[in-house]
Amino acid sequence: MKHIITALILTGTLGLARAQTAPDDSLFRALGGLPVIERVVQDFMDTMLADARIRHTFDNSNLKRVQQKLVEQFCQLSGGGCVYTGDPMREVHQGLKLTNADFNALVEDLQLAMDKNGIASRTQNRLLALLAPMQRETVTR
Repeated sequence: MKHIITALILTGTLGLARAQTAPDDSLFRALGGLPVIERVVQDFMDTMLADARIRHTFDNSNLKRVQQKLVEQFCQLSGGGCVYTGDPMREVHQGLKLTNADFNALVEDLQLAMDKNGIASRTQNRLLALLAPMQRETVTR
């Protein structure tokens, strides 16, 4: 009987530990999950490539890969359980000589894509807050 009680206590404790360490997927859900993230990224890519301010920065890029890595990144950052498999941001943007103006244009284009997909401002701000620290890794001028 003592072993049964110990087993129940351990099982309950392990279950509690798992529940406490479960990732917060509230942003992922607020964004609309993977299908909406994929649409946002597609619209984001279309907007960036039409944006005279920054489209030149993608001239030598594998656009399909960029799109795939953005989906992974947004999904992971928002708690969706995806894993970003791309290179570190500093490496990816090395040599592009991006400015704060370039970064701001990118953010504006992302906001337009999120607006187009009906994502609430509060939810947009949550994602942008997670992306903001990348400015230090991507802006080099």
